[in-house]
Amino acid sequence: MIQIKKLTAGYQDLPIFKDLNLSFDKGEFVSILGPNGSGKSTLLKLIVGYLKPTSGEISVNNRLLKEWESKELAKIITLIPQESFIQYNFTVEEIITMGRFPFVSFWHNYSSKDLDIVNKVMADLDLVRLKDKFINQLSGGEKQRTFIARAIAQDTDFILLDETFSHLDINHQIEILNIMKSLHKNYGKSIIMISHNMNLASNYADRIVILKDGSILADGSPHKVFTPEILERTFDIKLGVVNNPITNKPNIIYP
Repeated sequence: MIQIKKLTAGYQDLPIFKDLNLSFDKGEFVSILGPNGSGKSTLLKLIVGYLKPTSGEISVNNRLLKEWESKELAKIITLIPQESFIQYNFTVEEIITMGRFPFVSFWHNYSSKDLDIVNKVMADLDLVRLKDKFINQLSGGEKQRTFIARAIAQDTDFILLDETFSHLDINHQIEILNIMKSLHKNYGKSIIMISHNMNLASNYADRIVILKDGSILADGSPHKVFTPEILERTFDIKLGVVNNPITNKPNIIYP
């Protein structure tokens, strides 16, 4: 469980959150939405410790975030940013294998279990054919799928996605989301994703959190949150909402 209590945080003279209270239970599929500047990416960076709050506290599994060693925390939470960079020119397989690093002791190599996990993830994401290619030989979408695969191989309880799909074609967006849904449904993984695509968020997530101006404007199921009134308060524009006959989830119609 991730708990955020009375959190105040921001960047130098730009406050983002003030006295924020929010929690994420194990096994949830949550999508965080909101206009630009509402604090979505900042929230994820705070959860993994990339940013430090001014006041308040964040705890993971009933233990304060500041008490976790980074390698131990990496067994619990992984963050996939919008863009990932790597300094050296590793192969696809080498990069995905790095996801198993938190589970390897200093003097030991990767186990057969580690390598089995890597091979399965490469197969699931159609990366076997690219495994020997160097990262600088890949397209933007192939690079992003490689970094997503590394995070999946890390096999954490919480997977955080910060607009991770922005460089992917729609077929690969659906492919990754289906894998995330399977990890959530079959293995109890907690998925917390930021997305600007409200219809994908509605169709896949069980809980929607809308942020605006650093505060929680709405929090609940897609049916509770995706209403014309809440969407207009969020984005300052009138939007229509209809029921998707395939998913039985609300879908947003743009003017």
